[in-house]
Amino acid sequence: MTIVRTSYGRVKGEHLDEVLVWRGIPYAKPPVGPLRFRSPEPPDSWEGIRDASSFSPAAPQSKRDIMEFLGNDLSNMNEDCLYLNVWSPGADDKKRPVMVWIHGGAFVSGSGSSSWYDGASFSSLGDVVVVTINYRLGILGFLHLAEFGGKEYASSGNCGILDQVAALQWVQDNIAEFGGDPENVTIFGESAGAMSIGVLLGFPAAKGLFHKAILQSGAAANVHSSEKAAKIAKHLLSALQVEPANLSVLDKLPVEQLVEVSNLVPAMSLGPVVDGVSLPKHPEEAIAEGSARDISILIGTNKDEWQIFSVFDPQWKNADEKMTAVFFEKAFGPQAPLIAIQFMEDRPLDQDLFNKLLTMKIFTYPARQLAELQVKQGASVWMYRFDWETPVLGGALKATHALEIPFVWNTLDKANTENFTGSSPERQLLANQMHQAWISFAREGKPNTGALPDWPRYDADNRSTIIFNVTSQMVEDPDRMDRIKWEETMGPVEYK
Repeated sequence: MTIVRTSYGRVKGEHLDEVLVWRGIPYAKPPVGPLRFRSPEPPDSWEGIRDASSFSPAAPQSKRDIMEFLGNDLSNMNEDCLYLNVWSPGADDKKRPVMVWIHGGAFVSGSGSSSWYDGASFSSLGDVVVVTINYRLGILGFLHLAEFGGKEYASSGNCGILDQVAALQWVQDNIAEFGGDPENVTIFGESAGAMSIGVLLGFPAAKGLFHKAILQSGAAANVHSSEKAAKIAKHLLSALQVEPANLSVLDKLPVEQLVEVSNLVPAMSLGPVVDGVSLPKHPEEAIAEGSARDISILIGTNKDEWQIFSVFDPQWKNADEKMTAVFFEKAFGPQAPLIAIQFMEDRPLDQDLFNKLLTMKIFTYPARQLAELQVKQGASVWMYRFDWETPVLGGALKATHALEIPFVWNTLDKANTENFTGSSPERQLLANQMHQAWISFAREGKPNTGALPDWPRYDADNRSTIIFNVTSQMVEDPDRMDRIKWEETMGPVEYK
């Protein structure tokens, strides 16, 4: 049956091979006009049967080289973007595990309708219900106006996260009609999607809306203080020539102007905010206090995360020794000399060392930090690292950021994938392992499968980690000396 009744009206999807698919189901009102920079509101009900055979538009965003390389499709964008998509083996009462995907893209790019995020394989091979979502990005999702607009804009800096919460609430209210179990929901995401999940683990409004979490190349460290977010907002308001005392002007500006001006701030300047209202404290602090102690977690990173960013960064093309030193100083501030001494090992500062250290700073260490905070709360945690290297671009990308996605989803045959992974038949061996591990985690709460070595839970003594490759292996405390050097250099985490 492709016609399903939701809380707001009936929707008609499509039958594709063994799977039913519904696309473009609204989970909130269009966030336009007076709803810009405001918390999402439930959608209006409709009469009759709504066609759910086409994806909704992506959230407004700028074109970016890396995202284009990864196959991001911007042919259909609109501010009216708060929709989700569902794949299910059957709209019945079987109460299957539910997997909700939160896409990445540095909080400024991406959509839930990428061909890589086709849920058909999860549904047909794993007998699970898959949901992918859009949420507000960039300036529309994360402009912190509370300091200027008071209560009306109290949570504007977290509109994108509140959208995710609204989608998860829709899942609780409706997914049983699509054959899913609202009592067995796993959220999973990559990059900014995983960073969003790190926030949701400490986000009061998300409590009880999910039961397990998979974080791919992201953790709970990427949030801004309200002070920093207010400075970014003030800068953007100035560029838009909007007086802080007259914020209602923002509701009427062309969306293209808002997106364009947001390119004036550095990467990752727009993202979740510790606003004291929707997010009362740093998510790591909340997790350390037990906010997610009942959530089982699968978390990991890729061996060479930063490669793709430096390969696509034109500044590295002709960087001499002096310029390289500037890059290190910008990335590590006053700790740059100490880091260099610890990790240089009688070699000059270079791009390879920069890539290694940025991978540690932004991905590896925050993942370990979150894992150990959860372990201290008695939660079940599993750790992985993705080591398979892509041969494209002469092997320059190695096991880079986002490379694991089509392996996790088992979508190696989709458009644009070979541009990133190459076409070697060995790829499928790795996809089979990862896809089944994710299915097992969603179904049973643990990622162990017969295709993998024994995978113990992570703890601070052994740090057991599965290294994913064509032949995967279990390693205790991988790169132990680098970990020790990093901890000695960076010192304890401070929540700011």
